[in-house]
Amino acid sequence: MNGMLHLWLIALFPLAGFAINGMIGRRMPRAAVSAIALLATFVPLALVTNIALHFSQLTLPYVEKFATPWIQTSAFHAEFAFSLDQLTLIMLGVVTGVGFLIHVYSVSYMADEDGYWRFFAYLNLFMFFMSVLVLAENFLLMFVGWEGVGLASYLLIGFYYTRKSAADAGKKAFIVNRIGDFGFLLAMFLLVAHFRSLSFASVFSQISSHPEWQGGFLTAIALFLVLGAAGKSAQIPLYVWLPDAMEGPTPVSALIHEATMVTAGIYMIVRVHMIFDRSPLALSVVAIIGAATALFAATIGVVQTDIKRVLAYSTVSQLGYMFLGCGVAAYSATIFHLVTHAFFKGLLFLAAGSVIHALGGEQDLRQMGGLRRATPITFWTMTAGVFAIAGFFPFAGFFSKDAILHEAFRSPNGGFLLWFIGIFTAFLTSFYMFRLWYLAFFGRSRAVAHTSSQAHAHAPHESSWVMLAPLVILALLSVVGGWMGWPEALRGSDWFGHFLAPALNNAAPSLNSAQGEGASGFILSQRVVVETSPHLERVLSGLAVLIAALGWFAADTFYRRSPELPIRLATAFSGPRSILVNKYWIDEIYHAVIVRPLLLTSRFVLGGAVEGAVVQGSGRAFSGAANGLGAVLRRIQSGNIRSYAGWLAFGAAAMLLLSYFGFGTGTVSNWGTHFKIW
Repeated sequence: MNGMLHLWLIALFPLAGFAINGMIGRRMPRAAVSAIALLATFVPLALVTNIALHFSQLTLPYVEKFATPWIQTSAFHAEFAFSLDQLTLIMLGVVTGVGFLIHVYSVSYMADEDGYWRFFAYLNLFMFFMSVLVLAENFLLMFVGWEGVGLASYLLIGFYYTRKSAADAGKKAFIVNRIGDFGFLLAMFLLVAHFRSLSFASVFSQISSHPEWQGGFLTAIALFLVLGAAGKSAQIPLYVWLPDAMEGPTPVSALIHEATMVTAGIYMIVRVHMIFDRSPLALSVVAIIGAATALFAATIGVVQTDIKRVLAYSTVSQLGYMFLGCGVAAYSATIFHLVTHAFFKGLLFLAAGSVIHALGGEQDLRQMGGLRRATPITFWTMTAGVFAIAGFFPFAGFFSKDAILHEAFRSPNGGFLLWFIGIFTAFLTSFYMFRLWYLAFFGRSRAVAHTSSQAHAHAPHESSWVMLAPLVILALLSVVGGWMGWPEALRGSDWFGHFLAPALNNAAPSLNSAQGEGASGFILSQRVVVETSPHLERVLSGLAVLIAALGWFAADTFYRRSPELPIRLATAFSGPRSILVNKYWIDEIYHAVIVRPLLLTSRFVLGGAVEGAVVQGSGRAFSGAANGLGAVLRRIQSGNIRSYAGWLAFGAAAMLLLSYFGFGTGTVSNWGTHFKIW
């Protein structure tokens, strides 16, 4: 079976789809563009499915590499190689499966858009780079995919490039991610310096054979990797690009926000967890960033009125949960939540797109209402997504979110605080998702408030089945997808955790509490945890469901039973509400502290010194020299024959004189001798 995998085909087909649609798609009918794009994503899904069916027959980790090294020097070499293990298979299943559904959905959603061929070319390019990132056997090839998804996301977010807000959002995503990528690069430089390799297998093998390596340079590498992950996975302080990414088409939001680019940072940390296991400080930083991001984004999501921005801040918050899971070394629970999040968040974004489509482009929740009768399938599928993300039993989000919260509660230092932040964030998540649910689907339609708008020129209507079929599939997965991780404390088997365990049990010997950094952080590399009984785990699970129910109850009170109550509260607490509506003015602070000084420096300091002195100054110098030379040549080219004859005689005399002194064949000493004779 090993010789029949051909992992490179999983990445090759999306690349081929990008090349064909990108080069000749403009001249092809839309049906052909769609067929190529769908085939380019369906074949990888079929290949991954075939691998999953025969996975038990494989010898792991399975590695495919080209015959010759990619980069080779006397002290370093890197292979262009793909590898496969349990973690890779799970990620490939999510990326190819949900990615294919989004491609299908896009066929109908983008049917009337200009640049149809360009959109699908970009989607296929994104899938290619994401496949490379997941399959990479080493840090360098992972970085190629890492940079590639950044490029593709820039193209997709800025798809409506004639619209300034979309172009700015694409640039913002690209630039902010470059900050994180700088951290990834520094981590790779340190890896080469200390390990002389960027291969995962080589680095992990060296770490395993040196139990005395604790903290120190491993902490530096881990913290630089955290910077990279914070950029890709939109964590504080580099989260600001993701909400603006809503400027792209809704399928782009679904593709980027659920299972692909934004989870790359999470996947990277789990993939290289052995490095983090040797650094309690790095794990503490990850846990703190994750908890802070989860709570911070959830508070902003409570007051958003754009349906896609509510989901955007929800994504940032859920990624914070995943970061928190990594920080408490709950790697299996983190990947579990990554998978279920792909189901329900992909569903929520695509359902939001169906709502927007039904209203002719309207995205403001304040202009919606009463859609459950006009769009029944969209309503019921989105309901499944809302209950899943809120954490109700037995929906998918309950099992994965509960697993992270339970591991946070068991962490040795600060566990209760991390758990409390997580559980309060769960309450906010339930509240703002049911708020969206009520505002969009219940009550009377508020669309009549904009009768002059072209967006409401027709009655709300259900989407086509090309769009609805992916919603139904994702809704089913949002309901039952979490059952594969049903915890043993609730009389389950936790199949997911057991399947993933071989890829995560290669942990290096850990730092004991008597050493260096343990006193300043959570001692997580030991996997030292507070033991909890199955009974306590069941109590914590029940409490999580109760919190989700309280969030629903609050939303029901505010937006169904007493719809005037939010208005009164907004008036009474206008100050705090203003802070949340303005998103803590983080963008304004960044603009004032970072962007504006850089622009001023570029325009006045660098512009004046470099452009004025170097560029313009050198131009003036060259032009002056040319003018001077021209003036001399004008005197020589006088048109006077006697003058030409004089110059000819002068030139001949000069040549004879130079020949006599040995110019061209003699040496300096010969010239000296001739000079004396002369």
